[in-house]
Amino acid sequence: MNDILRDLINTEVMSFINDVLINMEEEEEHNKVVEEILKKIKENDLYIKLEKYMQKLRRVNFLGVELELEGVKIEKEKVKEVVD
Repeated sequence: MNDILRDLINTEVMSFINDVLINMEEEEEHNKVVEEILKKIKENDLYIKLEKYMQKLRRVNFLGVELELEGVKIEKEKVKEVVD
């Protein structure tokens, strides 16, 4: 996925294996990026599992990290052994 989305990956678009996160403030720009990603997925004979597709979330857990509008938070369970 990183190779396919190479020209789109930056601070607003992140990819890890088969997960893609898009973080745009402007809805119009967000929609353009989504369209471009969907186009690249189709061009490469890939698909999206609709049951896993989510959009316009205020909070998402990604690789054990909570990404929110207010910032990034680490899950307490992930650091419990280090803190204790």
